[in-house]
Parts: sequence; C-alpha cells; structure tokens
Amino acid sequence: MTDAELIRRCDTVFPGHRARTPAEMYACMAAWCDRHRVEHDIYGSGDLVEAFEEKIAALLGFPAAVFCISGTMAQATALRLACEERGKAPAALHPTSHIFVHERSNYQLLDHFDALQAGERTRPWTVADLEAIPDRLGAVGLEIPMREIGGQLSPWHELDAIKAHCKARGVHLHMDGARLWEAQAGYGRSAREIAAGFDSVYVSLYKGIGGLGGAMLLGSRAFVERAAEWFRRQGGNVIHRSPYVVSAAMQFDARLAAMPDYFSRTELLVELLRAHPEIRVNPAKPGANMLHLHLDVGRARALAIRAELAERHGIWLFNRVSHGPLPDTSYFELYVGDNLLAIPEERLRAALAIFASALRIG
Repeated sequence: MTDAELIRRCDTVFPGHRARTPAEMYACMAAWCDRHRVEHDIYGSGDLVEAFEEKIAALLGFPAAVFCISGTMAQATALRLACEERGKAPAALHPTSHIFVHERSNYQLLDHFDALQAGERTRPWTVADLEAIPDRLGAVGLEIPMREIGGQLSPWHELDAIKAHCKARGVHLHMDGARLWEAQAGYGRSAREIAAGFDSVYVSLYKGIGGLGGAMLLGSRAFVERAAEWFRRQGGNVIHRSPYVVSAAMQFDARLAAMPDYFSRTELLVELLRAHPEIRVNPAKPGANMLHLHLDVGRARALAIRAELAERHGIWLFNRVSHGPLPDTSYFELYVGDNLLAIPEERLRAALAIFASALRIG
C-alpha cells in the first residue's frame, strides 16, 4: 500500500494542512476567479498579480514586491544583486541555510555569489557570529524561522543587533522568510515589525499558505526591478502567473488569521509530549508552529511504526523521516496546520500514547 493510500485511510493526521485533490483545488480556484472576475496576467502585467504584489509589499512595509516562480530563484537573485553592488563581497549564511542544504550549489555553479558559513549548525544566529567574520561582507542571509533546526528563532534582541550590525557596515540584510508568517506568533510581533530593517525579503506562496507554488521578493523599487530582469534572464518569466497567485490569494487571509491557533496547538503538543520522554522535542520552547521530534529508533523502524499505526489505529504521524546524528536514532519535522488543529485533544493524547508505546517496544 502506498503512503497516499495509507493517509487516505487515516482519521488522525498530524502534519500540515489537509491535502486537496487537483480537482478540489482547481474547483476552488475557478469559483474564486468567478467571484472576483479574474483575468489572466500577461507576463505579470494585470490587476490580479499587481494588486497581490502591492498587498504583500504593504503588509511587510516595503516599497515594492515582485512575483517569482520559485524561492530558489528569488533568493539566489537577491543575494547576487546585493553582493554585486558591493564589489562581489561574499554573503554570510547559516550552515543550515536552504541555499547550502537544498539548492544543489546553484550559487557556485551559476556564478551567483560567494558564500561563507557563519555560526553553529545547531543554534540560531547571534550578532557575535557575524562580528567574528573578519571579511567585508556583501550580504547576510538570515532564515526566519530556521527550518533545519526545528523552527528556532534568534532572540529578538539578537535580531535587533544583527540588523544594526549590517546597517552600520553597509551590508545588505536579506531574509529567507519562507515561513515568516509562522514566526509572528513566536516573536509576538507582526511580520512588518520582524521585516523592518531588512533590505530584502523572500516569502513563499505555498508553504504555510497552501498555494500551488511561487514566491514574492520584496525590497526597494529599484532593487525589485533589477531582480525582475534577472528572473527573465534565468527563464522565470512565465506568461501566466495567475494560477499561482489565485491559489495563494484565495486563502491568504484565512491562513494568516489561523497562524495564532496553529501556534497555540503547537504549544499544547509540546506540553503533552512532556509525558513521553521517548519523544524529544527541538526546540523545547517553540518559535513557530513547527518542531523536530527526535526518536531513539532508526529510520527504518520509525517508518515501520508509522505504517503500523496507520494500518491499525488510523494515525498518520509524519511524512518524511531522517537519520539522526547518532546511530539508531531518527527525527522528523512536524508542521502544525489544519490537520493537527482539527484533532480533538483527547484523541491527540491517545495518539501520542500509542506512538510512545510503539517506540518503547523498539
């Protein structure tokens, strides 16, 4: 039985939002387009795309925003332009940066910019991590929150110090804000407050929002116009952006409004997990509605437990699981969205107890 078939049989699904079938998604998009009299854009020109770009820019306090077909293209372009403007000085990135971990060395192979690793892999940045770099920097790329370490955030006073450090040295400060909306509850600040002091920000239209794909890059109008030209040069100038924008815009406000509830459910989950030492949580105090859960069983056993609980109890615990840093350990990322929010608390308690029992058996 495939994973997709198993998930469909489960009544208790932990990760993410409820998955819509293509037919469901397209039907919702069609109805939304009818209500709002949407017409296709032509290479980004049109009321729909331009209005959504303006909405995101205003929400984060930037002069301009531009749609990009992927966050990978948006980030590489932003850092390329920033470093070029500063004599091709390198960019500083955290060791767990998406650019290092997931983008297949594109910044090197495509000659975008040079990059330095700063800070320790297992904790978020402090300003001391940047102060320790003796080189002149062209840019600093900061992910908020840091996905690869469980959604951790730099403390607010450290974030303020990082902003001041970059401003004083004329360094372009760029935010990987793929999950910026999720960080608002952890910081207790608006996305606009978090973004203040950054020179550019990338946000995703599909991760927490649930769109089909795409991203927005924000900055000064001149910076955004240069980035848009580089998107065209890299093959990102798709003729119709409307499917991506519609799929995000039709649920954008509702998703943002739900973020505090997702965070509250994350806090509840952490509290309930205190009764199960077999499941270790990182971070212990969540900074967003996501966590890493570490297990004292290897990856193969974790997958076997997942299948067993799905088949016998209708519980789907996680999608992907990774090898842990120690032998015979594993961990998985849990994004808390509509699915976990919909689970009654008693059912959640019971599901965790069943999971912990399976882990104890090993």
